[in-house]
Amino acid sequence: MRIGFGAPVSGAWATPDNLGRFAALAETAGYGSLWTFQRLLVPEGSAMEPVYHSVLDPVAALGYAAAVTGRIRLGIAVLNMPYTSPAIVAKQAASLDVLSRGRLDLGLGIGWMPEEFALTGATLGGRGSRTAEYLEVLRRLWAGGVAEFHGEHYTIPAGWVAPVPVQRPGPPVLLGGLVPRALERAGQLTDGWVTSSRADLTRIAESVAIVQGAAELAGRDPAKIRIVCRGVVRWGKPVTMPEGGGRLPLSGSFDDIRGDLQLLAESGVTEVFYDLNWDPLVGAPDADPAGAAARAEEILEGLAPGR
Repeated sequence: MRIGFGAPVSGAWATPDNLGRFAALAETAGYGSLWTFQRLLVPEGSAMEPVYHSVLDPVAALGYAAAVTGRIRLGIAVLNMPYTSPAIVAKQAASLDVLSRGRLDLGLGIGWMPEEFALTGATLGGRGSRTAEYLEVLRRLWAGGVAEFHGEHYTIPAGWVAPVPVQRPGPPVLLGGLVPRALERAGQLTDGWVTSSRADLTRIAESVAIVQGAAELAGRDPAKIRIVCRGVVRWGKPVTMPEGGGRLPLSGSFDDIRGDLQLLAESGVTEVFYDLNWDPLVGAPDADPAGAAARAEEILEGLAPGR
């Protein structure tokens, strides 16, 4: 199983120095990937988690990280498709893939917050049905040569774009989502599925089965579909699930957390990245900056692959 690490993009530890330093530390420690995420707006009066209160742009953050690393893969989990034209995302992804020498993993979602749809001028209804066309536009623009496409939702006037991605035919694309239809699209249309922070890891095998089943029905090899788990780590005292459900996965000691990886692997997960942005002592805007960085470094080292 590939083990990755969530980049410092949220709250007190999301500084230029920490972004460069933790990217390099993760690579040196043997982590296989570094991940970011997107949040555009905190609605006034909302009870949104602290992790979302101050978030760096995911593409800009990975461009910064690419400059100080050379091996570790760079992932976005996720960019929401309705908020941005596929032409813009195609250009951003191709540029990032070129600048990182072919290390991008592009996670895409369909969004969920009405206020962000209003902010970006996007349409909330029918966003799932537009996904296939969106992906087709990306792939045509990444193909090289003259591209042209006339769909129900998107159009490419005959023309070409450059540079094209280093990875051919393009960066791996993953889809997020929790509902069965979103899981089916991931299996049918893309290289895999990336879980959200809200995923119930005790039941993740059920979601994996939907993704893999949809892939098989589409004539694809389920064994080649990536299942990437955002691991919301709660290091320290174990967190007890409601109604006597036992210890919450990825909470507790380093040994507890490492032991959970085997259970995730048995459920079909192929990759996990430890995301400390959801730790309020690290990713909250009002966390102590020095303490956040020290805690994050201790966890990075304590959970490093091979330890």
